[in-house]
Amino acid sequence: MKIRLLEEKDNKAMAAIIRDILEANHLDIPGTAYFDPYLDDLSSYYSEQPDACYWVAVNEQDQILGGVGIAPFDREQRICELQKLYVSPEARGLGVAKSLMNTALEFASDHYDHCYLETMEQLKAANSLYDRLGFTKRTKPLDGSEHGTMDTWYIKQL
Repeated sequence: MKIRLLEEKDNKAMAAIIRDILEANHLDIPGTAYFDPYLDDLSSYYSEQPDACYWVAVNEQDQILGGVGIAPFDREQRICELQKLYVSPEARGLGVAKSLMNTALEFASDHYDHCYLETMEQLKAANSLYDRLGFTKRTKPLDGSEHGTMDTWYIKQL
């Protein structure tokens, strides 16, 4: 497995992984990444923002196993948001999510003081990973949150 920056050629595959996972979890609803207007062009979205990146994990054949992004949330308070951590079902249990998270958090620590994320309580494996990586669960979203459907929020000091 290799982690690299998302390229334009990866947009379709990464969007499909995200949509498939959200559909499988009955989260293909408004207020989730499923309806983000830039989901089909993640490479442009992340490249156009300062201090933002999206990485993908790929196998030896350069097939996408999953991805994760970092983007600004509150520049004034130096808070970034961890976005769109998704790993294909066939790649789960191989350390892909942890490797993606480590890459994202290393980048984030160079540009921000805190990393925020929003998720759903039902995504147990993801929540367990966030706990293990030192994120603290919050009782409510940060001001400025745009995904009203989410019911679980975390923050980590970098």
